Amino acid sequence: MHSALWISKTGLDAQQTDIANISNNLANASTVGFKKSRAVFEDLLYQTVNQAGGISSQETKMPAGLTLGAGTKVTATQRVFTQGTVQSTDNSLDMMVDGAGFFQIQLPDGNIGYTRNGQFALDEEGQLVTPGSGYLLDPGIAVPDNAQSITVSTDGEVSVRLNGETENQVVGQIEIANFINPTGLEPIGQNLYLQTGASGDAVIGTPGLDGMGSILQGALESSNVNVTEELVNMIESQRVYEMNSKVISTVDEMLSNLNQQL
Repeated sequence: MHSALWISKTGLDAQQTDIANISNNLANASTVGFKKSRAVFEDLLYQTVNQAGGISSQETKMPAGLTLGAGTKVTATQRVFTQGTVQSTDNSLDMMVDGAGFFQIQLPDGNIGYTRNGQFALDEEGQLVTPGSGYLLDPGIAVPDNAQSITVSTDGEVSVRLNGETENQVVGQIEIANFINPTGLEPIGQNLYLQTGASGDAVIGTPGLDGMGSILQGALESSNVNVTEELVNMIESQRVYEMNSKVISTVDEMLSNLNQQL
C-alpha cells in the first residue's frame, strides 16, 4: 500500500480533532469564564533511508539525508487563560477575578473544583453556591436572611447591611487559588477545573495580594473566545483537510492507472 495514503489519513484525523476543538470554542463563546483551547500538532516518526553525514566516498559525506515522515497527530489541547472582557451586571452576587486566580468550589465528592465563573446565588440556608449545581463556595459564606444588601470588596471581604443597622457586618472572606501552570488543569464541565500533577499545587491567597487578581462585584468575565479568529482557524483546517483528501484521491488514481497498465 502506498505510504502517502496512511500519511494523509493521519492528516485527516488530526484536522477532524482540530475542527472538534474549534467547534467547542465557538459553542462556548457566550459561556461566562470559559477559556478557549487550541490543538497542538506534532509530526510522527521518520523512516531514515540515508543518514545525513553518511560517508558517500573516501573523502566526502552526504550533506543531507533521506528521511520519510509518517504524518501528524494532535498531542494536546492547550487551554489559553487570557483575561476575558468585563461584563457589568446589576447583581450583587455576580463577581469576577480581575487578574490571576480561580474561585474555589466544594464538590460533592469532597474535592475542590476551580472556576473563573463568578455567577453565584444563595441557597435555602443563605450560603453562596453555584447557580447551576448548587455547589458551595469554599470557604463557605452564609448571608443572614435579614440582610438588606451585600458588599464584596476588591480583596474579597464580604459584608452585609442588616435590617435596622447602619454599619455593615463582615460575614466572610473570599479566597482564590492560583497555579504555576493553569494550562495543566483538567476541565470537567460545569465551568470547573480539577488540580492535576501538571498544574502544580494550588496556591491559596487573598485577592489583590501576592500576585492574585482582585474581585470585582457586579461584573462577570466573558469568554475569551474570539469568534472571528475561530472562524479563520476553521477555514484553515477545512482547507488542510481538503488537501489531504486530494492526496488520497491522487494516489488512488495513480494506483488505478498502474493496475490498468499492468
